Amino acid sequence: MTVKYAPDELLSITDFTKKIAGVLKGIKDQSMDKIGILKNNKLEAVVISTDEYERLKSLEELFETLEHKEIYDVIQSRQNTPLSSYVSFEDMARKFNIDTKKL
Repeated sequence: MTVKYAPDELLSITDFTKKIAGVLKGIKDQSMDKIGILKNNKLEAVVISTDEYERLKSLEELFETLEHKEIYDVIQSRQNTPLSSYVSFEDMARKFNIDTKKL
């Protein structure tokens, strides 16, 4: 996913340095959502509010927790699968004509 930036949301590193107080005020009072900082016309960093950063970190932690839960659920379901349902590594290799000695 690519984040879209309005022209007034992008500043060169030089302009950012000159306008840092105003940019931080705009971010803090929420008149600006984000500012992309360009170096050699390439996006190098994004400035966001601490509230937004903390919200994003919370979402990241939530997604990690959900991913761990999903992995846990898969493991639990596999523990309930009878061993007779499993296919051995050797059988799977034979099915796909893989020489296990070359692995």
